[in-house]
Amino acid sequence: MSPLTLTRRHFVHLGLAAATTTAALPTLAGAGPAVQVWKDPSCGCCKDWVAHMQDHGFAVTVHESGNTGVRARLGLPMRLGSCHTALVDGYLLEGHVPAEDVRRLLATRPKALGLAVPGMPVGSPGMDGAAYGGRKDAYEVLLVKPGRQAGEVTTEVFSRHA
Repeated sequence: MSPLTLTRRHFVHLGLAAATTTAALPTLAGAGPAVQVWKDPSCGCCKDWVAHMQDHGFAVTVHESGNTGVRARLGLPMRLGSCHTALVDGYLLEGHVPAEDVRRLLATRPKALGLAVPGMPVGSPGMDGAAYGGRKDAYEVLLVKPGRQAGEVTTEVFSRHA
């Protein structure tokens, strides 16, 4: 399944759900690629990740409805889950994916569902504030690809951050 197919099918479904169940925050006017983010309203690290993306030129719209339903509809298994889920130009982004990796994804356009940073690694964007005392744990950004069978996904390392 191409990212474009995923976009058409899921954006319509997700857009209707977002319009009826969430209040979206305004989009950053005049910015780069549009990013739709689903997060819990009380999550501070998600807000910090959104700020990271905006600081790197992305136009972000936030849906304060949680991300479990969106993640399930997009076919991303819980084992790859994190605290927020996003869509950008037909690709999903799960968790604290650095903006530079999103830019590379959009430039190379691999046949994939998107990128995931499972869990919440300290030192990743949004998990890198003063509260963490400068700590930076190594983590990997995974490229999530459709598997051979329906509903199956595979992963490979897209980038490593030390």
